[in-house]
Amino acid sequence: MPTALQRITVDEYHQMIADGVLTEDDRVELLDGHLVEKMPHDPLHDGTIQKTNRRLTPLLPAGWELRVQMVVSLGASEPEPDLAIVREDPNEYLAHHPGPSEIGAIIEVANTSLDTDREDKLRISARAGVPIYWIVDVVNRAVEVYELPSGPSPDPSYGSCSVYRPGDSIPLALAGVQLARVQVADFIK
Repeated sequence: MPTALQRITVDEYHQMIADGVLTEDDRVELLDGHLVEKMPHDPLHDGTIQKTNRRLTPLLPAGWELRVQMVVSLGASEPEPDLAIVREDPNEYLAHHPGPSEIGAIIEVANTSLDTDREDKLRISARAGVPIYWIVDVVNRAVEVYELPSGPSPDPSYGSCSVYRPGDSIPLALAGVQLARVQVADFIK
């Protein structure tokens, strides 16, 4: 994580957006109180997000939805994961971003962002108690599935990590219920 001159709170971040200091053209997200520049997108990254979205959306049960590159609120962080499976909100999340109790899984697609996804964002998600965290690693042709978040701790992490490669199938689970198994090849070229 880059060194910041001053940490900011989520409320200060929201005020910067409301005041027009930050706009949708600013490619930043709030990670552990730091404004961090988001990685640029390339066709491999965006195409993998689209493939993942297309494959997972039909598998979701009633009451869940897949959000693509939209903010979630995780304590002192408001990352924009590539995909997040969240509980449906009757108000369509017009008044708040999904928080930990509404998130079933976060999925990051990594081709240039693997270190950030595997370190900073994984730690933030584990601390917040996000139950499942996937990294679709397009460079190494693998999907890493993290489960059993530590929650708040001095060194937040996940208690379980399984790595799936082409030819493997990944269990898709939400709220402790396995919904289906999906092939790694469904996500990785």
